[in-house]
Amino acid sequence: MILGAFFRALGQVGDPAFRRVLFIGIGLTIALLIAACTGFIQIMGWLLADGTGIEWIDNAAWIGDLATWGTVFLFLGLSVFLMVPVASAITSMFLDEVARAVEAKHYPHLPPAPRVPFWDSVRDTVNFLGILIAANVVALVLYVFLPFAAIFIFWGLNGFLLGREYFTLAAMRRLGREGARAARRENAGTIWLAGTLMAIPLTVPLLNLVIPILGAATFTHIFHAVSGTRPQPE
Repeated sequence: MILGAFFRALGQVGDPAFRRVLFIGIGLTIALLIAACTGFIQIMGWLLADGTGIEWIDNAAWIGDLATWGTVFLFLGLSVFLMVPVASAITSMFLDEVARAVEAKHYPHLPPAPRVPFWDSVRDTVNFLGILIAANVVALVLYVFLPFAAIFIFWGLNGFLLGREYFTLAAMRRLGREGARAARRENAGTIWLAGTLMAIPLTVPLLNLVIPILGAATFTHIFHAVSGTRPQPE
């Protein structure tokens, strides 16, 4: 089910409506990462400014080259740690558009789903980001005591949280908030596995740029699969 949903999502990348959201999502992701990278560089510049006792660094020729390459690696490194909250935010903003594009192609027999009110989406996004950040802060303790298992803990934890949010947002369009919670409880194992399979490529720089939108499409298919709605044969 999960792989089938993913490959159907991947096969729709060329759809104009889907591609538009994909490019917007990638653009916003890159913009956020650049902003974070720029902010970090500005802070480092302030720390290395005159008066810190290390003014000699300004006269070292190799610092410029180091900064150039450091910026590249910083950008890639930040993409690993920031992509989980970025994936959450982007999905909340664009899942409805992605789901509509998916349903227009694969489930055209379904009636149009009502749009989720904007402020409800904002509230859900803020609440989930708070849970996501708090859970990952607590997980830092486990990373310290279980360093060899840290990446697996990261994937499992964020897979659970992302799967929970992605599925809930997809299901709410058709079932409402309470119906989405009930469907999530009934399919908790599948949702967690799908979320974990999504969290893994989110830690791969560059590849992680396209995962949030593909994840939104994949979970739309997963919701319809567990609801018993069959896609239209292609």
